[in-house]
Amino acid sequence: MFIHTMLVSFTNPIADALLDQFLSDIETVMKDTGVVRDFSAYHHVPVQGEEAIPAFIATAMLKFTVEAQEDLATFFAAPGATDVIHKWKATHPYQVGWVNYEAHE
Repeated sequence: MFIHTMLVSFTNPIADALLDQFLSDIETVMKDTGVVRDFSAYHHVPVQGEEAIPAFIATAMLKFTVEAQEDLATFFAAPGATDVIHKWKATHPYQVGWVNYEAHE
């Protein structure tokens, strides 16, 4: 199994309902590829004083599990992904970081 974990950091505060819609939109596009075996997403839990630390602080984390390493490439060619990205970035700018790794169970 391979895991694709995305860290999304919105430039400005975003309401929980909008964040949930964003997460749902990304989930739908990725699940439509047919390679997703498991998905989870979480909101960041702020800690007092963290904003003073010069670091990338994510607004949310998304985790996708796929069967094979080749399936990871499918995410970057997912139909509709560009539309979702442009739609959200136009109204709620954000940055993304990610890591792909093999899960050893």
